[in-house]
Amino acid sequence: MRIGDERLEFVTVTRIDVDDELNRAHVYYDSLSGPEADEEIIEALGEHRVRIQSSIGRQIRAKKTPILQFAPDDVIRAAERIDEILRADGRSDEAGVGEQMARRRPPTVHGVCIVDKPAGMTSHDVVGQLRKRFSERQIGHAGTLDPDATGVLVVAVGMATRLLQFATASTKTYTGEAVLGVETSTLDAAGEVVATHDMSAVTLTDVERVVAKHLIGEIDQIPPMVSAIKIDGRRLHELAREGVEVERKPRRVTVSRCDVATTSEPNVFSLHVECSAGTYIRTIADDIGRLLGGGAHLRNLRRIASGSFSVDRAAPPEHCELLPVETIAEGIERVDVSAEIAQRVAVGGLLPQWSGLGPWAVFADGVLIAVYEPFRGGDAKPTVVLPTASQR
Repeated sequence: MRIGDERLEFVTVTRIDVDDELNRAHVYYDSLSGPEADEEIIEALGEHRVRIQSSIGRQIRAKKTPILQFAPDDVIRAAERIDEILRADGRSDEAGVGEQMARRRPPTVHGVCIVDKPAGMTSHDVVGQLRKRFSERQIGHAGTLDPDATGVLVVAVGMATRLLQFATASTKTYTGEAVLGVETSTLDAAGEVVATHDMSAVTLTDVERVVAKHLIGEIDQIPPMVSAIKIDGRRLHELAREGVEVERKPRRVTVSRCDVATTSEPNVFSLHVECSAGTYIRTIADDIGRLLGGGAHLRNLRRIASGSFSVDRAAPPEHCELLPVETIAEGIERVDVSAEIAQRVAVGGLLPQWSGLGPWAVFADGVLIAVYEPFRGGDAKPTVVLPTASQR
């Protein structure tokens, strides 16, 4: 819906969140005019409240029109504030192009990159490099890789960042090596050696036995202290650097495959693991050593697939291709809707569920406009509505 008001000329509605009872709708916007125009924008939206309210209520088929609340999109604003702080401190990974990008709101570059992350870079380093390359601030990644790890890192640019949740939750596939007989402070080759064991008598059969008995299927893992999980507002790896160790609750993960093979080195076994998101491969290596009566650590970790994205589609950050936004939804069941239904999608309307369990990637005229998930009473509700839904 377009509103002929000069005060709203440079305003884009980024998302509309309707509560489960369909009583209240939060309308979030971004503006090229910046925060100083918020008061005028909210006033203008308020003057058109009845028209907007009626349109949303009609599209979501509510018995009564929802109460509207207008607010700037703080997700975008927060990213801008963080960048300003980093730049002022001389640590911005966007130095030299920040001013240029600040003038480009909302984002103008959209897509997905399948990166083959090299060793020695953090996942955030990859994001920083792509921000420079595309001169675009709004970039994020799905599923952090350790600095020493290599392989598939899915990176979203522009509006595609709103779909990262669907890439993050996907199944992962890794290769690596478990080094038996040596324990490290980080459970991988980057840490200091903290204990050694004579495990020269261990055979491939022994390793396969403990893996099959204890490490396949749904298992409970205790996150390592070097992980990014937060406890009481602090990331575990931050506490670990300070020499602090805290109790961690086990987390349920699924390991659907863990193949083991010998290598040319004694006491070193190759691993090929397919698992759910959130699984720590270094913990699997550590568990193998512990279950065999000694210790072990992980080395040469490589993610060869993240969901439907395999390493043969990946390229280094400086060469990776910017793929269409809909690429990130490859693993989601696709449905195509008419122009009339697309109008309902644009305002977050409920729709009858399609076949399958969901979620559903909703396309109109070949363009991805939203992702819907099951709701009550046979309906589906939008999890994400992209700007493309209203640009029609």
